[in-house]
Amino acid sequence: MRVAVADDGALFRQGLVLLLEAAGHEVVGNVTNGDELVEVATRESPDVAILDIRMPPGEEGGLTTAVRLREALPDLGLLLLSHYAEAHYLMRILDVSTRGIGYRLKDRIASLDTLSDTLSRVASGEIVIEPEVAGQLVGPVRPDGSGVGALRGRELEVLGLMAEGRSNGSIAGSLFVSTKAVEKHIASIFTKLNLPDDATSYHRRVLAVLAYLRAHPASG
Repeated sequence: MRVAVADDGALFRQGLVLLLEAAGHEVVGNVTNGDELVEVATRESPDVAILDIRMPPGEEGGLTTAVRLREALPDLGLLLLSHYAEAHYLMRILDVSTRGIGYRLKDRIASLDTLSDTLSRVASGEIVIEPEVAGQLVGPVRPDGSGVGALRGRELEVLGLMAEGRSNGSIAGSLFVSTKAVEKHIASIFTKLNLPDDATSYHRRVLAVLAYLRAHPASG
């Protein structure tokens, strides 16, 4: 896989490059800030760009750079890294995109297997979220019949299709039901997962999918 890396921490960046090369990936860019990353990604067309959330330009340049990259290169996978598990970063990342994007902690990608798995999933269009961060938003996986465990068969089917990125119309077509029936199931899912009423419908949909992926990790 062709990968571009941007991080203003020299030691971490060089260590990440060595890890990527040891895993058999081709590092086509090794830069210190977002402006350089946009330039090298536009020139080299990597499969995935790995970038630090807190890097130049600005205090959170990784986020603004992710927006620029997604606009310029819609099919480029984006993996944003941070030292800290911050739920507000996740919500801002999901505002950038809900396809081909990841948010992982730096100390969790120190193994070849974890790094390669994360890159492959992001490159294939998945959302890859650090479980600790997802847990801050959707709560723990509960085996006591609450949360995802409280969903009925049809609700689980709907949520599973939501996790595949399907629209309500596509879900309705797959299940041979009306769009209105799908909307009713989704409203019930939001209620049973106890998702915040003050969140937008879009964000509650993302949170519902995160809850599903945490309860069914093999699906994500």
